[in-house]
Amino acid sequence: MGQPTLYEVADRAGVSLATASRVLNGSTRKVGEALRLRVMAAAQELHYSANGPAQAMARGHNNTVGLIVTDIADPYFTQIAAGVIEAAEEAGLVVTMGTTGGEPDRELDHLGGFRSQRASGVVIVGSRRHGDRIEPLAEHLASYGQHGGRVVLVSQPVGEIPCVEVDNRKLAADLARALADQGHRDFAVLAGPNDLVTSRDRLHGFRNGLRSRKLAVDADRVLHGAFTRDGGHASMKALLAKHPRPGCVFAVNDVMALGAMAAAEEAGLRIGTDVAIAGFDDIPTLADVRPGLSTVRVPLRQAGREAVRLLSEPDPEHVMLSGEVVLRASTTPAE
Repeated sequence: MGQPTLYEVADRAGVSLATASRVLNGSTRKVGEALRLRVMAAAQELHYSANGPAQAMARGHNNTVGLIVTDIADPYFTQIAAGVIEAAEEAGLVVTMGTTGGEPDRELDHLGGFRSQRASGVVIVGSRRHGDRIEPLAEHLASYGQHGGRVVLVSQPVGEIPCVEVDNRKLAADLARALADQGHRDFAVLAGPNDLVTSRDRLHGFRNGLRSRKLAVDADRVLHGAFTRDGGHASMKALLAKHPRPGCVFAVNDVMALGAMAAAEEAGLRIGTDVAIAGFDDIPTLADVRPGLSTVRVPLRQAGREAVRLLSEPDPEHVMLSGEVVLRASTTPAE
């Protein structure tokens, strides 16, 4: 025997097929209590399981949340994704993930796919880039919203789209002041891609923090490279080729800082003594790094959880997340 059909449930309950569908497939159209109970009893007797796609068609959406990230191998995105998944599971939602590799067109492709699947909401994680055309994204989001879908960004704001944002400028300024207060006077920055908004914000904030202590970082000590461990390694090697003892080096994220630490050790430098290195994000893998890396602790899991919360808010607000500077052995000033 095959699986019981909706038609058989309707026949057993003595109701129309449309009425049975409204009861079992999640339609917003109400059915009288007596009819509803008859349909539910018939479905139980026949061991009928509702059809998920049919439910989605009836309600206009299903219990899926789409998650779009730049690179799930990066611990930054892994932590945010973990927060999204935790909060979604608590709300009875299922998360489906797509990665973009930093390509805006792939972001739009994933968004279109989630829309066709009638996902109830989408969380998009990843820094915007200067020069990005936001019109295609805005058009897709407007169309998605017209069909009942919700979108939240964990990024920088784009128009009126609800957003969870890290206060990168303030936190980078806080780090700069803390390093200056430790006694550091010579600085360099491994600044990541020049067009990435997150990189620019952290560089700008760091410079502002130094300025408040009447310090500065020279232009030839600001190096741009990939926002990755290998990018940090290559940028540090290029820095050391010009400045063998660069003082205190700020890498705009932790994975770049880890690459910088490796390059410094390869050059025979003792981290925390011959060179100071600081990062940003406080990713979990730092627990195993020696000497401990000074960084900025950002509540990445909370960012993911906040994004899921905003998906269900009738009038979601912009959320700005702060953090705290964590000073460890990697920036201990040399005697």
